[in-house]
Amino acid sequence: MSELDINRLLLQFEKAVREINREEINPRITELKLNELNPIVKMVAKARARYLKGLFDLSNVLEGDLPTPEQINKLKIMRETYEELMAGSKALEIAIERGYLDVVEV
Repeated sequence: MSELDINRLLLQFEKAVREINREEINPRITELKLNELNPIVKMVAKARARYLKGLFDLSNVLEGDLPTPEQINKLKIMRETYEELMAGSKALEIAIERGYLDVVEV
């Protein structure tokens, strides 16, 4: 297969990915208005703040000592929550960038 053929195949593949993602995602999420994204941004920011505050609170309590498994588990849950919300937010950003979702300015 020539480089030209490979490039054509890749372009067709990218087009199919865009079309199929739009077909699957767009009907499930109503037309987005920019201000409707604020609750998502706020949720991610709150999770980030809670995780970071948890880390600082833990360090202040321990004064350099190592945390217990229970303390680590609480911090881990905060981190996982933050990371999951961040991943979802990033997936939404990518969906918007790639035109999988309709977005209107209001």
